[in-house]
Amino acid sequence: MSRIRLLTDEELPEQRLRQVRATEAAGGDASSQRAMAHLPELFDSYFKFYVPGHEQGCVEPELKELVRLKIARLNDCFT
Repeated sequence: MSRIRLLTDEELPEQRLRQVRATEAAGGDASSQRAMAHLPELFDSYFKFYVPGHEQGCVEPELKELVRLKIARLNDCFT
């Protein structure tokens, strides 16, 4: 269960709502997007840092994601 209240469709700004709906339409879970919408400027800045590091470099993004999930699991963090 989330500790941060997830914003409803009615509470999301139009741009975020489009992103959430696209994620959900693709079969993804938009819970993190709904939670991060509380502080959009903070998370926009974070993802400017995160995305290039995740998508670029000599290690494939898929492997980075598997490592991230393994580390989360080892720390009892279920993402």
